[in-house]
Amino acid sequence: MSETPRTPGHADAPAASDAPPGIDTRVPHSARIWNYWLGGKDNYPVDREAGEAFRALYPEIVEIARYSRVFLGRAMRYLVEDAGIRQFLDIGTGLPAVETTHQLAQRLAPETRVVYVDNDPLVLAHARALLVGTPEGATDYVDADLRDPDHILKAAAGTLDLSRPVGVMLMGVMGHIPDDEEALAIVRRLMAALPSGSHLTLYDGTDVGEAAHAAQDDYNEGGAVPYILRSRERLARFFDGLELVEPGLVSLPRWRPEIAEPEERDEMNAAGAVARKP
Repeated sequence: MSETPRTPGHADAPAASDAPPGIDTRVPHSARIWNYWLGGKDNYPVDREAGEAFRALYPEIVEIARYSRVFLGRAMRYLVEDAGIRQFLDIGTGLPAVETTHQLAQRLAPETRVVYVDNDPLVLAHARALLVGTPEGATDYVDADLRDPDHILKAAAGTLDLSRPVGVMLMGVMGHIPDDEEALAIVRRLMAALPSGSHLTLYDGTDVGEAAHAAQDDYNEGGAVPYILRSRERLARFFDGLELVEPGLVSLPRWRPEIAEPEERDEMNAAGAVARKP
């Protein structure tokens, strides 16, 4: 694989007492748990405990976390090299543990402009310190909630030219919006504001198997922001009115695998796609 995260729980992970002001280390947080599964160090004991409890019920989650980054890398190569996208709006940024959207995009096209969106204080602190773009391009951060697409668009317009095509990235975040109609309305509002040639890249967890449901239910009852699993049919609705890029909505390992990257498996409980606005 092109990305090999470190083993979860390495020695550099901080203790709760090291948390910056305003960070609640008593309740697990999805971005920090995901960071833990990817081998990052920006997590706390409560996150590692929740991550291990989830992993015990559903070991596949660590592999899903890894393939989510592989999918991001493959999608970015397509969007930059084939679709010619030079502007990205990455909503639900999370905490960096491996290569991020702007690093992937600006390596291929240094002039690319990227706006990250999240509303977590820890993510904000890291974004300001670490998400530094190339001199030719630009990288910015918007402190905003996924549920407020109008605010996101208004703030992003300070860095992005919304009259030109934009790549919208919604990577593993729509499960935090449990109501289908509200979730669909958010995606449609974002895409409606962007011109033809813009692209939506989205993946989320799928609701296949008792183990996945058991782990997710246990996680949701632990005090973190709940996350729901959707069927692939429900995920497909996010792409209504858009033109799916081949191979369409598929299990993450099946989205444009590289010949040099033989897949360890074909199916997992996470599906994603890239689609173009006509």
